[in-house]
Amino acid sequence: MQYLMQGLKEGETCLYLTFEEKKEKLYDDLASFKWDFPKYEAAKKFFYLEYSPEQVKSLIQEGGGTIDQTIKKQKITRLVIDSVTSFSLLYQDELSRKEAALALFDLINKWGCTAVLTAQATRSTNSMNGSSLEFEADSIVHLYHLRSKGKRTRALEVVKMRGTKHADKTMKMEIGSGGISIKTGTIVR
Repeated sequence: MQYLMQGLKEGETCLYLTFEEKKEKLYDDLASFKWDFPKYEAAKKFFYLEYSPEQVKSLIQEGGGTIDQTIKKQKITRLVIDSVTSFSLLYQDELSRKEAALALFDLINKWGCTAVLTAQATRSTNSMNGSSLEFEADSIVHLYHLRSKGKRTRALEVVKMRGTKHADKTMKMEIGSGGISIKTGTIVR
């Protein structure tokens, strides 16, 4: 949401596509950051779409549908899809998951906007956020909430970021009133 808010502040038009989040709850959760998404929504700069994973599966089969029309008509430049984990559960086998991931990335590339896809970490390799998705993604960032000696520490690791030089360390991350901040000088082990 911080990524979308930054785009809105810079005059971009943004879309949030979710399979799980209810708008009112999300807006309530974001109130502590003083991010006024309803204001941008009223100004038609921010679009919130709640789809079921089945609807997105149909969307991919149809080549974009309503989302495609919204992105083109509203000139969306930033897109967040939250989360592909739910979507991946619709596919029974690895080949189907890979085909769906490729189709989703083809759509995103066709739209020409910068997209952030969230995924919940799983121990299973049979998920869409496994190797097929990682191979296609230009960037992969892992967020951690580690416990050591009874204390939790948030951390961020850039696993992959095509075309840029990036840190190869896991850095401390904090969430404050302005959102996420990275403490580049603090390495988490």
